Amino acid sequence: MNGELEQLLRREATGAVMDCCICSPTASVFRLPRNNICSSCHEGARNMATFFDELYSSQHKGLADVFKRLQEMKEVEQGVHNKIGFLDSFVLAFREGLHTDILVKPGTGPAIPAHKAILATRSVIFKTMLSSDECKAPANETITLPELKHEELKCLLEFLYSGSLATDDVEKHTYSLLIAADKYEIGFLREFCEQRLLESLDSANALEVLEVSGVCSSGLLRKQAMNCIIKNLEFIVYTERYEAFAIKNPHLNVEILRTLMEMKRF
Repeated sequence: MNGELEQLLRREATGAVMDCCICSPTASVFRLPRNNICSSCHEGARNMATFFDELYSSQHKGLADVFKRLQEMKEVEQGVHNKIGFLDSFVLAFREGLHTDILVKPGTGPAIPAHKAILATRSVIFKTMLSSDECKAPANETITLPELKHEELKCLLEFLYSGSLATDDVEKHTYSLLIAADKYEIGFLREFCEQRLLESLDSANALEVLEVSGVCSSGLLRKQAMNCIIKNLEFIVYTERYEAFAIKNPHLNVEILRTLMEMKRF
């Protein structure tokens, strides 16, 4: 053992062999303190240092990209907000009656001034009514929507100008607005009303939702309302509301019973 140590020390002293403090195969042999490192280990250490430098740099770059993306999203949001504010001028024109060129009359109550261009761009049916030579309404004359009351018509026109409604108006007039949206082919209003009905659907209004789904041919409302009724049938079937519903809508009552029987079969 002493001979091997003396030979190793002699070879190190003459520089014959680089005794690397990392990869030397003689790690178990006692050596004097040293800090020699071979070229391979030096290259490996340099590569590791480069890797960690790049990793640290990429982390900072990643954070910079995140902050940049957040700033871009904030600018987009601000742009949308500004655009909405700009388009709100249409609502002001409606509310203040600026340069209106047609009157829209409900089934009951006074007519409401509006703009032909807005009506025509929001509804294919309105566009046809206003463009047809037989149905064309001259400036300052009237078209009538007999199925709507004054407040319902006001809400309908408000939505055509702004694309939204106050919560109280939605709660009061969702059913009538959905029927009007179906009749006059106002797709966005139809989706708006359907979503509000789905959000508020429960055992207390499921019969009404099922009924209106038949009027406006909404398969989505029909399915969800039917599921709600079947799920809560024991709380619904013994109420006066259900008796009135069954008398008014015998075909829907039959459909409820058939759906119930099919579910029991499985």
